[in-house]
Amino acid sequence: MSSIPAALARAAERFGAREAVVDGDLRLSYTDLQDQAVAVARAFVGSGLQAGDRVALWAPNSAAWIVASFGVYAAGGVLVPLNTRYRGEEAGHILRTSQARFLITVTDFLDDSYVELLGAVPGLEGLEEIVVASGPVPPQATSWARFLERARDVPVPVVAARTAAIGGEDLSDIIFTSGTTGAPKGAMLAHGASLRTYEAWSELVDLREGDRYVVVYPFFHTAGLKSGVLACVLRGATIYPYAVFDVPRVLQLVARERITMLPGPPTVFQAILDHPDRASFDLSSVRSAVTGAAVVPVEVIRRMRDDLHIRTVVTGYGMTETTGTISMCRFDDPAEVIARTVGRPLPGVEVRVVDDEGADVAPGEAGELLVRGFNVMQGYFHDDAATAEAFVDGWLRTGDIGFVDGDTNLHITDRKKDMFIVGGFNVYPAEVEATLLGHPAVAQVAVIGVPDHRMGEIGVAVVVPRPGPTADPAEILAWAHGRLARYKLARVELAEALPLNPSGKVMKFKLRERHG
Repeated sequence: MSSIPAALARAAERFGAREAVVDGDLRLSYTDLQDQAVAVARAFVGSGLQAGDRVALWAPNSAAWIVASFGVYAAGGVLVPLNTRYRGEEAGHILRTSQARFLITVTDFLDDSYVELLGAVPGLEGLEEIVVASGPVPPQATSWARFLERARDVPVPVVAARTAAIGGEDLSDIIFTSGTTGAPKGAMLAHGASLRTYEAWSELVDLREGDRYVVVYPFFHTAGLKSGVLACVLRGATIYPYAVFDVPRVLQLVARERITMLPGPPTVFQAILDHPDRASFDLSSVRSAVTGAAVVPVEVIRRMRDDLHIRTVVTGYGMTETTGTISMCRFDDPAEVIARTVGRPLPGVEVRVVDDEGADVAPGEAGELLVRGFNVMQGYFHDDAATAEAFVDGWLRTGDIGFVDGDTNLHITDRKKDMFIVGGFNVYPAEVEATLLGHPAVAQVAVIGVPDHRMGEIGVAVVVPRPGPTADPAEILAWAHGRLARYKLARVELAEALPLNPSGKVMKFKLRERHG
């Protein structure tokens, strides 16, 4: 088994009538999922998709998302997921950079029509077709039903041959992650790396055949796409896609469907623990939880065990460039290991800890973490300079600071210099700052992450306004939300000056100190 679509075909053979996806009233068996994915692949071949072509997918978690993604893979395409919070230009940059030929999207998610958001975005001549999977279909797009009609002209063996030709080193996904410079970069992930990483991940977290797994992580993120969808397919678990997190509805789902697996960032569990009606829901079926993607407070781990009675709570560490996972605690690790570390590297993955000169530090001493192994990306798509900067002597630079203890467990002591995490999503201040500097009232700006009980951290922009009429923080925030995903910035504050060091650089630690 060398590819993701081959893994689905094997799952259809092994698990057949077992439920693969439950999305509201829709219930798909593994046989159904395989048949529908092949139909989508046939439609792509009939649309002219060639092996290696990029297909963007801009939609919320759903059964349709899962079917479409496996259809892209089976046709030999490369999946490019887009963040559902993106505004038009953000999405346009990804579409241009990835050179996507096709976009699958929706027009009925929350208050946005993604097709309309792209209407005024320049430079999308290479995007040949937009297919609307759900919602009203504008004139410039193709309906899902019309798209699927093309499958009739493509025999099933043609898709089977496409799938059989995919090797483990072939690209499966290009997942964009913002860099510290603020320019999004596309991490190139391979089929074989994805399979090997999430076979190991599933074993370490004790994911089992027949588990019922609510995926609250978005599918455009490796946590949702890989440790959610792919892991379930590898193990024969049932995927419950969840588009917009809502505590009462999630608790109702857990109780009604007897959910056994409930991963999510710490904010999810904090919201559940703090919900006033939590005790009225039967959560006894939940056996296992995996958390991470942010600082995990020890108290949250304790309450997940003691108050929610989740028997297995596991934490881990990874990044998009490592196919989402570097290290994991094991499901049978002691509580103090799970609460205070991010576990050991996956089997076959190496981690070094180095000082500023690149020399290995002594055991137990902190330094930058470097990673090498099968899970590491092939590089950044069409960005040789960024790829060269990301690697040193074949090791990926994580930019994270940590140390390895005597039991080979990793401890993360600091993150990339400025990055902060909002509810599991990485935010890079340089991108937000570059956008805000385009506002006519903004002279200088520094963006920091500050602690927040619900989201872990939120973004705060400290703005020095230009001379003239009084700047309005609310107006600047609303302006920014028209150009950036809302989670990237929660508040704008005005200041007479920013704290600078002698070389003129903003001392962001001073701003963080002011916000506790």
